[in-house]
Order: sequence, then C-alpha cells, then structure tokens
Amino acid sequence: MKRVVVGLSGGVDSSVTAHLLKEQGYEVIGLFMKNWHDDSVTISDECPWLEDSNDAMIVADKLGIPFQTVDLSEQYKERIVDYMFNEYEKGRTPNPDVLCNREIKFDVFMDIALSLGADYVATGHYCRKGEEIIDGKPVYKLLAGKDSNKDQSYFLCQLSQEQLSKALFPIGELTKPEVREIAKEADLITADKKDSQGLCFIGKVRLPDFLQQKLQPKEGVIVQIPSSFEQYNRSTPKFENKEAELKYFSTKYFYKKEDGKVVAKHQGAHYFTKGQRKGLAVGGTKEPLFVIETDVDENIIYTGEGKNHAGLYRKVLFVSNEELHWVREDLTLQTGESMEVEARIRYRQKLEKASLYKVESGLYVAFENTQSAIQEGQFVAWYTNEELLGSGVIS
Repeated sequence: MKRVVVGLSGGVDSSVTAHLLKEQGYEVIGLFMKNWHDDSVTISDECPWLEDSNDAMIVADKLGIPFQTVDLSEQYKERIVDYMFNEYEKGRTPNPDVLCNREIKFDVFMDIALSLGADYVATGHYCRKGEEIIDGKPVYKLLAGKDSNKDQSYFLCQLSQEQLSKALFPIGELTKPEVREIAKEADLITADKKDSQGLCFIGKVRLPDFLQQKLQPKEGVIVQIPSSFEQYNRSTPKFENKEAELKYFSTKYFYKKEDGKVVAKHQGAHYFTKGQRKGLAVGGTKEPLFVIETDVDENIIYTGEGKNHAGLYRKVLFVSNEELHWVREDLTLQTGESMEVEARIRYRQKLEKASLYKVESGLYVAFENTQSAIQEGQFVAWYTNEELLGSGVIS
C-alpha cells in the first residue's frame, strides 16, 4: 500500500484531496504546515493559522487519518519572507506563492514527508500530472487544471522532474463546484469554507501594510509622464540581427524627473509596483494614474494617465540563465534555438501567443501582442497544449 502525505491546510481543496486519496486506497497522513507566526508583523488579532490547523485536525479525524502539525516558520522566514523584503527593496515584485511551492511545500515539506516513509506528497492544487516514457525513461508533465477558472499550474511553474515524480494532484480533474459537492457528501467541515485570500502565509494581511513594517517609509515625489514622451514615439532602428532587435524591445523606458511633472508625494517607492493604481491618491486627472516605473535609488514613482498609457506596455521580456527553469528538461532550448509557445506573466492572465529565443546569456520571450505591466521579479511561464514546459524570473 502506497503512503501519501497530504498538506492539509484547513481549506476545502486539501480536505477533498485527502478524502479522494483515502478512497483510492492509499495510506494517507495529514500534515499541517505552520509557516508564520511573527506577531510583530501581523495586523489583526485574528490568528488564521490556529483556526485553519483546527479545521485540518477535524477533517483528519473525520477521515480517520493520522494528523500532525509541522512548524516550518524558520525556513519560511529565511526562504520566503526575507527574500520578499529584499526584492521589494530592489524595486522588484516577487511572487511568494510560486516560491512557497518550490521552497517549502515541495522541498522542506517534501523532505519531512519522505522521512515519514511517504511515496508521494499530495496538495490541493488545481493542476494535473502526466507521464510519458521518452527515450526509455519516465518524463513527468505539469498540466493545467480542468477548471480553467481555477487552474493553478502557474504557481507550480518552478517544480523539477524530481519533485513532480513524487507529487499527486487529485483534484486537478475536478472543478471547484464539484470539489465542494464532494466535501458536502463526505460531510467535511470545510465544505463551505471561503477560499483563503492574501499571501500564502500571512493570512489576512494586506501587502503594503506588511511591507511597511520592515521597509522604512521615506518621502519622495510622484511624477506624471505625458503620453507624448519622446521615447514612446521614437522610430525603430535597423537591427543587425534578431538578438539586437529583441534586446531593443525588451529594454524598459528610462525616465528622469524632468520628463514629467511632479503631481504628489509618496512614502516610499519600494511600496509600489508597476501597474498599480491604488494608493497613489492623486486627484485631478481625467483617468486614474497608474505606476509605470519605480526608481528605488532616487525614490521616485513615475505614473501615466489611463490604463492604455504607452509606458505600461512592452512586447518582449528577458530571463537570465540563472533564473531560467525548465520543468521539461528534455525540451531545454540551446543557444540559437527558438520555440512557439503560449505564455503568461501573472496567475490570472489568459495564455498569450509568444516565441522563445535562446541566446548566450538567457532567454527572450517575445509576445505577439503587447503586455501590460511586465514586472521584474515576477514569473513568466510558458505552455504548449495545456502543459507547462518552463518558467523564469523576469529581469
């Protein structure tokens, strides 16, 4: 009998995951991960993890499976929280959920599971796993979840073949309503529990509030760049080769304070991210202002009016070799090679047609249509036919 450790989070998805595995005849163990309890940086007195671990325990009891809590807060702080603060300080926008899966759930947590003699680790992610024998060895595939509204393959875009070989995603074939239905039939306490929002670890905390506790406020100016800014309307030069062209189009616009007008003050450029609209508190424009660039060295936020402002859009992005990851190692591109794919630069985004071009120093992702708010530090993930092939951090 194969043994599976399920990351029970106290939500409906992981509850149904454990229930289905048990029905399929696995020996199931439930483990709750406690990732965060630094009281100095939570805002409310609510203690979501206590409530969640309690729900997880009740579900385990109902299913008749062993249950324990593991405290991963130290690794979490080191690998996720400190990394987030560092990235924001550099003016980049990290994705803690992607990292949480790579560094915590499928690394630290997986090690604990394997030490308990587990054959697999299962999570309540909406994605699927495929397997194919290629050149005589098994190759694992990460496939989109059946519920296109809930597909979470993007969050797992940094997993390796080794991690995938030990992973199970039992609810990937189901839609969210079906999952809730199964939970009701099985009489699980989490059947109607609302989906958790917020960061994958701090529970009910708003990101700017969280950042303000570690990154000191420092006053700077908000500059509005007009849509007549000369770089938006420059004529495209002739290029020697494809790489020169890609480099040109992936280079972001460079602003100076003199390029626009100062419209307000802010409390720290490192609290803001590209594409952000809320929190600027600038009135008097016909359309709302959006952040088009932040300069953390000079502590200036550059904004443009309206969501069609040219400063928000680019077609090409670059991923350096250090930040490049292939889930399908067998499909890794060599320098000079290219590939047609579909890609996304954020979780809820529809897949968009794009081409990958491998160069000496990394990989260019060139979209067919311009993309809004390409943010450094975020992950780009590319797919063909519902399969996530690889990903990288936007540089």
